[in-house]
Amino acid sequence: MKWQQFVGPLMAAILPFSLLADDAAAAMLYSNGIGVLINKNLAPASAALFSHDLVETQKEAIARIEASGSIADINPETIVQFNGDELVLEHGNLSVNTSRGLRVRVGCLIVRPVNNTEWTHYDVADLDGKVTVSALKSDVNIDSRSSNPEQAKQGGVSNRGTVREGEQKSGEEKCEVADNKASGIAVGKGAIMNSPWAKWGGVVTVGGLTCWALCQGDNPISPSLP
Repeated sequence: MKWQQFVGPLMAAILPFSLLADDAAAAMLYSNGIGVLINKNLAPASAALFSHDLVETQKEAIARIEASGSIADINPETIVQFNGDELVLEHGNLSVNTSRGLRVRVGCLIVRPVNNTEWTHYDVADLDGKVTVSALKSDVNIDSRSSNPEQAKQGGVSNRGTVREGEQKSGEEKCEVADNKASGIAVGKGAIMNSPWAKWGGVVTVGGLTCWALCQGDNPISPSLP
């Protein structure tokens, strides 16, 4: 009885610290230390990231989220919320490398790897309500949640499109995805091409071209998917 009386309180004291450690280890945020915010506060060069934390990168700032089996590179002028196995992109663009099925939600669209057990690399951009998804390695699905309130509550999916490796799809946040074949799209190869720490200087140019292409209201990139 004495041993049980000793172990019971000891386990009760240890357990909360163990759970806290597991929660803190969910992800780490690394940045270049200039203009990166966590929940509206200036972020240090490295910081633990918890579920529902909001990450913002200001002009010329970049950041990286590292979790088990996943890396997400956040480009300048981007707002994204970390939700464990999901990133909620409010504005801007990011690049995801994952072998754990890390998905990105933009409005009513959810971008997720087709195969959750192999490495998938894809980019997602949300500029002024226009969403662009590029599959750089392996395929990804784009699911649009149902516009029917009852179906939405049950997680219903009204439409699904697939972006094949080397292709791109773009469209509105409002559950409509347009198809854009990968003509003229260059798919980077090698680790240095996959990292904004090496290529972020070119993001402004690429982002400008992407925005210019997406904003041509009179000449849509491609017709909407059925």
